[in-house]
Amino acid sequence: MKVYSCLILNKAGGLIYQNNVNPGLNSLSSNDFLVLAGTLHGVHAIASKIKPIPSQAKDELSVTNTHNTNTNLIATGKSQNANSNQSGLQTIETDFFNLYIFQTLTGLKFVIVTSPNPVVHNLQPMNDFKSISRGELQKQYDSTVKLFRQLYLLFSDFVMKDPFYSLDMPVKSSLFDMKVKELLT
Repeated sequence: MKVYSCLILNKAGGLIYQNNVNPGLNSLSSNDFLVLAGTLHGVHAIASKIKPIPSQAKDELSVTNTHNTNTNLIATGKSQNANSNQSGLQTIETDFFNLYIFQTLTGLKFVIVTSPNPVVHNLQPMNDFKSISRGELQKQYDSTVKLFRQLYLLFSDFVMKDPFYSLDMPVKSSLFDMKVKELLT
């Protein structure tokens, strides 16, 4: 998997970081990246509202699960799952690229644009369709989840701990840029 670009959006949908790690797609202007960030934020918000209406039994179960999750979060101070994006847009797959979105509990959205999955888009020869398992199709998604976790740690260490960084403002850290390039190349 080749990572083309990395974006970070604040909780209001503003683009605070953009890095073209491996140029492989058509280049976009800075204005295009701002439009892309706003569009992704809006689509993510709409997608999180579109979900099936649960039955009464499922509704009671979800209230219990939410209560348990909140209790664990308050007691330990840690989320059990770093990706709080459970109901919104998580991935967009096309023939030319894949786009993955990771949302933190604070509302930051990390976006990674990668090369398409060769198994799904028939970019590699396959002799037998039965040999493709769900695990193989999830392989690229799982590797991006690992990248998101490492990227979030880098953001926490090199941006949030910077005394000169203002929250929700564009990231201007050359050390963070260098670490992101090391991670994604």
